[in-house]
Amino acid sequence: MEPESGIYFAGVYKGGVHVSEDKGKSWEKRTEGLSSEDIYSLTFVNANGGTTVYCGTEPARLFRSDDLGAHWSELSALAEAPGKGGWTFPAPPFVAHVKFIAIDPHDSDIIYAAVEVGGLLKSRDGGKSWTAQSGFYEDVHRIVICKSDTNKVYISTGAGVYHTTDGGENWQRITDYKMRIGYPDPLVAVPGREHLMFVAGARNTPGAWRKMHTADSKIARSRDGGESWELLTGGLPPLMRCNFEAVTIMSWNGAFELFAGTTDGEVYYSDDEGENWSKIMTGLPPVSKFNHYRGLR
Repeated sequence: MEPESGIYFAGVYKGGVHVSEDKGKSWEKRTEGLSSEDIYSLTFVNANGGTTVYCGTEPARLFRSDDLGAHWSELSALAEAPGKGGWTFPAPPFVAHVKFIAIDPHDSDIIYAAVEVGGLLKSRDGGKSWTAQSGFYEDVHRIVICKSDTNKVYISTGAGVYHTTDGGENWQRITDYKMRIGYPDPLVAVPGREHLMFVAGARNTPGAWRKMHTADSKIARSRDGGESWELLTGGLPPLMRCNFEAVTIMSWNGAFELFAGTTDGEVYYSDDEGENWSKIMTGLPPVSKFNHYRGLR
């Protein structure tokens, strides 16, 4: 994450937040004010003449910093949000976390936080209070807010992708197990071309991986805002035992490139809207949520 030119942030599970002010040549751990160093999510917003960085942890807590991580303060209302008594995680120690944070690009007071497993929370006052969203499967993985119309929001969950056009009042499931990616996780939209979206994930849930020792993962593309999807196969193995658990976009001047990371520590790359992929890196640690990779070995 790069909130300012040349300043990078990295969140580490059981390692805290690290910041580099020299484009990654050196790193400094910045955790003052954090009650947990189990980091699951980071994001930032430039507003009101400054930069605010947000950090989500396990247990499910949300923190903010207005000085590039030198000091953190908890947005404590999230930990007391509606439904908190039901928050959990399937694997030991069965503690939920804030998996993803998204901020309205036109109103920095509107924040969405995905609790895994627990649902989706929305704040309209910069995190001072929260409401629980409903109408979808509660295992929420990623959030995409459309810049052109911020009432349009997409989420990936453990049972498919959902979409709202009214800021979360009503949700519609737009993918399910019939779409082939039954357990989607990464979900991204191309900046400036929000109808062009990519989703990746496994055929079944992680419980099935441990029995079958394969995630049988795929990447899919939509050119119509999620109304239809096509599987992308060019350059990707026909059967992928590993799972795609990270997809990101690098965009500039209307062009973009895609990068996808797997639980086998591989990175795939496409520069033609996902038509063709090439493996550009191997031998990395697992690109994996928690211990997902262990069920695939």
